[in-house]
Amino acid sequence: MKLKSLILTIVILSGLIFPTIAKNSYTGSQVDSVRLLYSLFSEYHKNKDYNSALPYGWRVMNMDTANAVTKWMVSKMDDILTWFHDSSGLSAEEKAWIPDTIIYIYNLGLKFDEPNTKYYRFKLAFVKDYWKTTEVDELIKAWETAIAVDSSLSYFYYNRLGQLYRARMTDEPEYKEKALDMYTYLSEMEPQNPSWTQQLESLVDDVEELIEIRRKNWEFDKENLQKAWSYCSLLLRNNDWVKAKDVLEFLVEKSPETINYWNQLATCYNRLGEVDNAMTAYKKLIELEPDKKEHYLNLGIGYKDKNMLPAARTEFRKASQVGGNWALPIFYEGLLYEQSARNCAFDFITKCVYLYAQNTYQRALQLDPNLTQAKERIAALSGSIPTKEEYFFKQYSSGTVIPLTGPCFDWIGGSITVP
Repeated sequence: MKLKSLILTIVILSGLIFPTIAKNSYTGSQVDSVRLLYSLFSEYHKNKDYNSALPYGWRVMNMDTANAVTKWMVSKMDDILTWFHDSSGLSAEEKAWIPDTIIYIYNLGLKFDEPNTKYYRFKLAFVKDYWKTTEVDELIKAWETAIAVDSSLSYFYYNRLGQLYRARMTDEPEYKEKALDMYTYLSEMEPQNPSWTQQLESLVDDVEELIEIRRKNWEFDKENLQKAWSYCSLLLRNNDWVKAKDVLEFLVEKSPETINYWNQLATCYNRLGEVDNAMTAYKKLIELEPDKKEHYLNLGIGYKDKNMLPAARTEFRKASQVGGNWALPIFYEGLLYEQSARNCAFDFITKCVYLYAQNTYQRALQLDPNLTQAKERIAALSGSIPTKEEYFFKQYSSGTVIPLTGPCFDWIGGSITVP
């Protein structure tokens, strides 16, 4: 049967199917007939002979009042009707019957094929949006339902819903709030995508207005963590560390296992110079993520800033170990030796400590030849290490081991070897 000649049959059958299903009841040999028709339908579908399969599909659905096999047909009818819709052999007028028909099929899927609810909700929204003309409010409802049952949908469709909100927000102001919520969410999920921030900013006169809207939303629903985070994320983007800190302290109190909240709070503390609080945050992060090398490094930097050099070195060495001989913490360890040397008189043993720092930088550079900071510090210390003449006058020959001792350097517990 040729494609266009099949259309009349399809239209007639699709017009008959709905009232007949509601009225008729079949038993005995007619049940066997349904099964035979389904078998033919299924075989044609398997062979992708959709022209032949579709009439049998309608006949089965027309007779199958007990829905004994209809539930097995939904996905196959979906394949067939989609093929007809995408066919280049039909005009737009000849395809006009397909959207409403496939919507009927998807509703059957929702009724009989519950495990695939996510798929049918998505396809209902998609067909209503892209295959036919549908009122905006109906589209909004369809996409809201699809996203509600499957949050893993592509952000393309989230954006589509956001655009529908925008289309209605002049007449219905509450849609502006929904659009703001949508693009705030997208900007949080894809911070590297500038289009979401641009969409947000285009919805308001300035960022401060948006921040104020978010603040009020949270104030009216104080225990809502999502609203608190939406407000906080804008404060962070606006570098308002003081206000962001207050919100983040609320968030970690309510959700103490959420790693992102602790990460952001530690950043706030650092920005505000609250070193002790930042260190407490990093200790919590180590508790939550003991295999995350950056937490040990950041805690070590906190100890370094407080001039607690032995404790800092312990954390830097943990960071390097957790990171599989990560070079950066070894570089930071070298900074500790420099820091210790700068706090003491510039004598021979201090110069030896600078050489010890230089050797540490060299060790970091061996692990990561691209660590330019290490190269720079090695060069910078070249004028601060012992000279050959100093070794000679101190009567140290090549290969002699010099321990780093004295009130300033006993914590190091190391030594240098005379070159």
